[in-house]
Amino acid sequence: MALDIIVLAAGLGKRMRSELPKVLHPLAGRPLLAHVLEVARALSPRTTIVVHGHGAERVRAAFPDPALAWALQAEQRGTGHAVMQAMPHVSAEEVLILYGDVPLIRPATLERLRAAARGGVAFLSVELPDPKGYGRVVREGGKVARIVEEKDASAAEKGIREVNAGFMAMDARRLAAWIKKLGNHNAQKEYYLTDVVSLAAGEGIPVEAVKVDDPWEVSGVNSKQELAALERVAQARQAASLLEAGVTLADPARLDVRGSLECGRDVSIDVNCVFEGKVRLANGVRIGPHCVLRNVSIGEDSEVRAFSHLDEAEIGARCMVGPYARLRPGTSLADEVHIGNFVEVKASRVGKGSKANHLSYVGDSEVGANVNIGAGTITCNYDGVNKNRTVIEDDCFIGSDATLVAPVRIARGSYIGAGSTINKNTPAGQLTVARARQTSIPGWKPPKKTDKKG
Repeated sequence: MALDIIVLAAGLGKRMRSELPKVLHPLAGRPLLAHVLEVARALSPRTTIVVHGHGAERVRAAFPDPALAWALQAEQRGTGHAVMQAMPHVSAEEVLILYGDVPLIRPATLERLRAAARGGVAFLSVELPDPKGYGRVVREGGKVARIVEEKDASAAEKGIREVNAGFMAMDARRLAAWIKKLGNHNAQKEYYLTDVVSLAAGEGIPVEAVKVDDPWEVSGVNSKQELAALERVAQARQAASLLEAGVTLADPARLDVRGSLECGRDVSIDVNCVFEGKVRLANGVRIGPHCVLRNVSIGEDSEVRAFSHLDEAEIGARCMVGPYARLRPGTSLADEVHIGNFVEVKASRVGKGSKANHLSYVGDSEVGANVNIGAGTITCNYDGVNKNRTVIEDDCFIGSDATLVAPVRIARGSYIGAGSTINKNTPAGQLTVARARQTSIPGWKPPKKTDKKG
C-alpha cells in the first residue's frame, strides 16, 4: 500500500527561548527535524509532507531536498489544523503522521503502528508514572474510545497513566473525511487531531493504541532542559551501539557523536571525545582523551593523543598525532607520520615517515618522505594577499627555528641550519644556512642605571 507521511513541524517553541525555529535545534549534531526525516525515508513513502510555520523560510532552507513537499501553517491552530494544510498534498492510500520535534522514534516502531492500523486507526501510546501535560487515552470496555487533552480532562481522566504519544496511522480517505469534521470547542480553541479517534470509534472503526515500552522514543522537545535530556539519551544509544560493535570506550557516558562514527576492530576511545560529521577509524586506532575529530579518516593502528583537534583531515596507518596537535582542513598524512605537540598542519600533504614533533606550523605545503621538521619551524605561506606553497622534497632535515618563506622548494636531501630564513630554492644534498654571523664584542659592558634625583 502506498504511503504518504505528514511531519508536523510548525510549532513556535516558545519555551525554547530562542530565535531559532524549534525543529532546527541540534540533537547529536543534526537538527531535530533531520532525525525525523531520516526515519521517514527509511519507510520509503511516496511523499513526505512537512507542515512548517514559525521560521518557515529558515526551515525550508535547511532542507533543500526536492523530494519534500511543504505545507504552510501560517497560523498555529492545533494539530488538526496542521494536518488540514497537508491534505492537498496527500495522494497515497495510507497516511502516517510524525512530529518534527520527536527525534528518537525508531522505524521498527512505526512499522508496528502501520500494521496495527490496517482496516482502522492506530496511534502510539505510552504509560508514564507522571502523565501531567499529556492527552489521556480513555478506554470503554477495554477499547479505545477517545483521547482527552489534559485541559479538557475530568479529575478521573487525569488519573489515567496511559497517554497519547501523537503518532498516528490510518487510511487517507478516512482521514480526509474526519479532518473536515473537527471542531475547536475545547479549552484551547484549537482543532485537535486526537478528535479523529473519537470520530472513528463513533463510526465503529477499529482504533488501536500501540504501546511503546521506551518513553524516550516518543519524547518531544519543548525546552532546553528536554533537549539536553534527549541529547544524553541519543548519546547513550550511540555508545551502546559502539560497545556492541566491539569498540572500547573508557566511559560510555563521556562520549559525543554528532554525526556518523564508523569503527573497525580493536578501536579504543578515551573520555570526553567529540566526533562531528563523518568520522572513520580503522582497525586498531586509539583516540586519547579530550580530542575533537570532524570529518576525519584515520588508518590502521594510528594514535591520536590527548587534546588534539582534527578537522577535514586524512591520516594514514601507524601515525602518531598529538598531544595538543591541530590538523586543519586539507591535511593528508601518509603512513607512519608523526605530528607532535603544538604542531599545526593546514592544507598540506606529508609523506611517509616524516616527522614534525613539536612547536611547528606547516601550511600550504608538500612534504616528502622521511623529512624531519625541527621545533619552531614555520612555513610562511601568506604574503598578505595570496597563499603560496612550500615544497620540501624527500629526506630533508629542517633545523629548529627555521623560517621557510613561500614560494620555495627545499630540494631532496637538503639540510637547513637551525635559525635560518630560507627564501630561495635550495640545492639538493647540501647544507644551507641563512642567518646573521655570530659576533662577540670583547670588553663590552652592560649599561648602568643613572640616578635621577629631584
